[in-house]
Amino acid sequence: MKAILSAQGDWEVVGEALTGREAVEQTRERKPDIVIMDIGMPDLNGLEATRQILKEFPGIEVLILTMHESEQLIREVLDTGARGYVLKSDAGRDLVAAVDALRRHKPYFTTKVSEMVLTGYLRGVPSREEPEDAPRLRLTGREREIVQLLAEGKSNKEVASSLNISVKTAETHRARIMAKLGLRSIGELVRYAVRNGMVEP
Repeated sequence: MKAILSAQGDWEVVGEALTGREAVEQTRERKPDIVIMDIGMPDLNGLEATRQILKEFPGIEVLILTMHESEQLIREVLDTGARGYVLKSDAGRDLVAAVDALRRHKPYFTTKVSEMVLTGYLRGVPSREEPEDAPRLRLTGREREIVQLLAEGKSNKEVASSLNISVKTAETHRARIMAKLGLRSIGELVRYAVRNGMVEP
């Protein structure tokens, strides 16, 4: 991707990040015009990282890159404020066009995604059709971060260190999340996180 983008002459790749948290930090430091975000990033997934970036820097454009194309995921991407969505399988063909559109502050969606958005709109999708996972919509941003970290196998101490909070606060959040979602074990929490795209299976 870097080679494709750098070949455009007047475009400059100003940074790369391995985790969602690094992406947020690099955005703060380098203030790029466009952020290309993979959804399946460790430590902080791409959707949460995008929410944080756009909350702090609403003028930045975010292009989401993913191998998934479900309607639920498309709605979540749009909810974050990202205005570009390209499937990894189409990146070779669509990446330059997507970045060029976002550079001009125009939205860009891979053809398959555009069709799904249009189909959902024409059907008048009334609500998110996922009753068993509906409580996910009530999780705060911080709670979603904690769910991801716990699902990645982090201990309460590691969660606390990652988020710069006390271990006691991390434990309180964990207990509240488990109660809110009606989960009884970390295994159930991991399944919940995978099912809702917070971590890769």
